[in-house]
Amino acid sequence: MKIQLQIKMNEALFLRNPEATELGKKIIKHSIQLIYKSGFEVFTFKKLAEDIGTTEAGVYRYFENKHKLLIYLTSWYWGWVEFQINFHTNNLKDPIVKLKRIIELLASTIEDDEQTSYVNESLLHQIVIAEGSKAYLTKQVGEDNKQQFFKPYKDLCAVIGNIILDCSSEYKYPKSLASTIIEMAHFQNFFMYNLPSLTDFGKTKEEAEIIAFLNDLVFSSIKRN
Repeated sequence: MKIQLQIKMNEALFLRNPEATELGKKIIKHSIQLIYKSGFEVFTFKKLAEDIGTTEAGVYRYFENKHKLLIYLTSWYWGWVEFQINFHTNNLKDPIVKLKRIIELLASTIEDDEQTSYVNESLLHQIVIAEGSKAYLTKQVGEDNKQQFFKPYKDLCAVIGNIILDCSSEYKYPKSLASTIIEMAHFQNFFMYNLPSLTDFGKTKEEAEIIAFLNDLVFSSIKRN
């Protein structure tokens, strides 16, 4: 039996729950496709409405602006990643094995999850790599933070940070290392394909090398503590 994955979203991000209607699901599905294809800067609700075959006003009934839509998409992604980490590490007892599995998950290509027909996680992963930082690198980040828009990302970092502490209880920087693992996995992937001189993986284009680099970085840091 297929279990329908449900990720609880911050209700302040939307005016109407997009997961509750077919139009809302189309908004999520097509926004991911358009942002992946053309980039967030040129993405507009007008283009989204035309792509879906609805009115621009119809899109605005769900989201106040495209900034909140981007936060919605990235927040959904972080919630989905946390679910995947819990699922794939649930039966692992050794925290070192758990942490290595997490690094592998974060640095590997993601396939579309059939449990969510209106979300293409493979495309969303690429959006988060290329556009995700735009969700919080804004002037209103403080206000957005007060509304707990970034809680899914923080929760994910807390999960990883706790596993780091399980590996080395005296390590002083579990939260910093957790967020570094996530961001570094994304940066190195982006650099590998777009700015190869900023990595050691530009020629091979092998994700396995990014995984090996992150393992070296993480476990060298923990051991030195």
